[in-house]
Amino acid sequence: MAPRRPTTISAVDLFCGVGGLSYGLQEAGLDVVAGVDLDGSCDYPFRANIRAPFHKKDVCDLKVDELVAMWPKGSVRVLGGCAPCQPFSSYRRGVDTSREAQWPLVDEMRRLVEGAKPEVVTMENVPRIISTSIFKSFVDCLKELGYFVDFKSCHCPTYGIPQHRRRLVLVASLLGEIRVPKGTVGPEGYTTVEQSIRKLAPIGHGQVDPTDRLHKSRTLTEVNQKRIRASKPGGTWEEWDEDLRAPCHRKSSGSTFRNVYARMVWDEPSPTITTLSYNYGAGRFGHPEQDRAISLREAAILQSFPPGYEFVAPEDPVQFAPLGRLIGNAVPPKLAEAVGEAIVEHVEAVKGRVRRVPRRTTVPPSSTGTPHPASGR
Repeated sequence: MAPRRPTTISAVDLFCGVGGLSYGLQEAGLDVVAGVDLDGSCDYPFRANIRAPFHKKDVCDLKVDELVAMWPKGSVRVLGGCAPCQPFSSYRRGVDTSREAQWPLVDEMRRLVEGAKPEVVTMENVPRIISTSIFKSFVDCLKELGYFVDFKSCHCPTYGIPQHRRRLVLVASLLGEIRVPKGTVGPEGYTTVEQSIRKLAPIGHGQVDPTDRLHKSRTLTEVNQKRIRASKPGGTWEEWDEDLRAPCHRKSSGSTFRNVYARMVWDEPSPTITTLSYNYGAGRFGHPEQDRAISLREAAILQSFPPGYEFVAPEDPVQFAPLGRLIGNAVPPKLAEAVGEAIVEHVEAVKGRVRRVPRRTTVPPSSTGTPHPASGR
């Protein structure tokens, strides 16, 4: 009897962004065959790093047969996705977001799961989504379709990510029992800010490293230069002289906002990297030692992207707002890698040996038909 051929696991990444989920799944050996996102600025970074086709398309317009055609026949199919999390974020501070256009996007993923019935589904989002009716309906639908479902809030430092961030991870399988992987790193082994970014070249505010365009720090106003010089790692604006404090912080209503205009500390993971992490005034985003906000590259590394990850085409400018948004919204690749390893182990337990697919070496053409140069590679 001929030995059974090893199983290939292929993944399609919905709401793929710059490819954080896809990169982690690839590190685990999954074959990422496509990414789908409405944002055309994700085209270059997805193709340049993931080396898979990028489909510039609204997931709401994606048909089931189009999705099914993206997976190669005979593979175990994985559908992954991180629907935009802004309506569920704790940063919204009680604002009623139920009428926002992003709410139905979880339902769009449910629609595609119902139609395509991939063997494995994984979703990542903010933990607060657990309490919403739209998430509960999604879980109920998966169970009705025959999926085993598991989900939990994951603390990123326990997965080797140098950032205090919590994310909801869901995994579901038609093949049998599957579990969200547990983080295995204890507090004594957390990856720190120092371990992650200390080796990068020092730069001043408003400067850029000539060897890495993404290692670029935003220019500070004169008052913010004074503020950051008065800031200590781990401290707050309460330690400043009164004349440096923002007018809102002089009011009693502003006294609770202590984690703005503040520095990170070297020997801990960073705070959550948000879409505004390049902005010194938007959080604890001051460099621990240099008098500036962290750079875009530092933000990406603290998200667990590798130091050479490409976010913008060589001929395009490096702009803080759009790149900060892409970096802050990304799935941390190391968290995705842990999920990918759990999927591989699950499939191996059911189907035997899994073929871990090596990274592709060629960049597919743009979905617009105009290929970007991929840094000469």
